[in-house]
Amino acid sequence: MSEKRSTPKIMCRAGELRKNQTPAEAKLWSRLRAHRLGGVGFRRQHAVGNYITDFCSPSKMLIVELDGSQHLEQGEYDAERTAFLVSKGYRVLRFYNNDVMKDIEKVLEVILENLES
Repeated sequence: MSEKRSTPKIMCRAGELRKNQTPAEAKLWSRLRAHRLGGVGFRRQHAVGNYITDFCSPSKMLIVELDGSQHLEQGEYDAERTAFLVSKGYRVLRFYNNDVMKDIEKVLEVILENLES
């Protein structure tokens, strides 16, 4: 699959985001990193085109996005972004930060189910 390379500006921003994770991102990353979930590799703050995804498994074409309360106002942007990612062949899962903080096992269960499908 031919994928448009991300710009240096996007790559720099992804690096900044990796250094400044939210508590929910850090908690989920601790469970996804180093092939800890189903032996599948994930990248955090991974650029796809001009978008930066929270977590991406390129081999499984699966993206996991965490949404905070600010995302309630970003419905149109999120829909456009998701449409782009889906057009590139990715499946996109969305969870609220609160879901990760309160019931990470359920979040991991849903991710694992999608990795296996």
